Amino acid sequence: MEVELAKTAGFCFGVKRAVETVYQEIKKNEGARIYTYGPIIHNDEVIRDLKQQGVEVLNTLEELEGLTEGTVVIRSHGVPESVCSLLENKGIRYVDATCPFVKKIHQIVRKESSKGAHVVIIGNGSHPEVTGIRGWAVGPVDIIQNAREAEDFFLENKGQKVCVVSQTTFNYNKFQELVEIITKKGYDIIVLNTICNATKERQEEASGIASRVDAMIVIGDKKSSNTQKLFEICSNACENTYYIQTLGDLNVNQLRSVETVGITAGASTPNKIIEEVQNYVRINF
Repeated sequence: MEVELAKTAGFCFGVKRAVETVYQEIKKNEGARIYTYGPIIHNDEVIRDLKQQGVEVLNTLEELEGLTEGTVVIRSHGVPESVCSLLENKGIRYVDATCPFVKKIHQIVRKESSKGAHVVIIGNGSHPEVTGIRGWAVGPVDIIQNAREAEDFFLENKGQKVCVVSQTTFNYNKFQELVEIITKKGYDIIVLNTICNATKERQEEASGIASRVDAMIVIGDKKSSNTQKLFEICSNACENTYYIQTLGDLNVNQLRSVETVGITAGASTPNKIIEEVQNYVRINF
């Protein structure tokens, strides 16, 4: 069997940086209380390992407000400005591991909304990255995820300046489609494609591999937004596309009759898991 592994599979720059930041804090502050606000990444394997080393996850604002000591690491998804202000006012030390590409969107939203622009975020409104981006605007914000929401978007003032940004992991082609719908409405619009280049490259490579193999394996946590999008893209190109979190989820019977298999993985998938899957498939089929 021929196996093709995507070169872009696994940790992206921002995720790797965030995870390394937590481990560095463990080493530098041995015995100190270390927290992450939300899971540092969407991967249960990594979260379990950090928990074993004493890192606690704070999942709600109420838990954050109850802190009296320790260090909080802000994950790669970023947080609203109000969270940073809360920690500063409480005198709680925090380390900002927000992905620099996400941080750039925070700065854009803050700047453009301060100048009176109505901000539109193309993305999933329930995703923590989008929640964080929204929290840096000083004026009105709309979040648009699909064509229907784009069609329904309406502002009474046709001369209103509109600033459009995107969740870094959003599907590039869908972003273009939604921007086209909004642009036709005639507002004074500025569009900033803030989709991470690494995300675009990962999606394009995965689609290319999926189009030329008999089966495609997408590895990543079920809660990972970018992995879900990878699965969607690969499924469109290859009917036999399988979404797994670890090697234990792989149904070997599904690969018995295929000659070529492609493998890709989301930005929160550790190399260890990718290597386990790749080696197993190479050896056993």
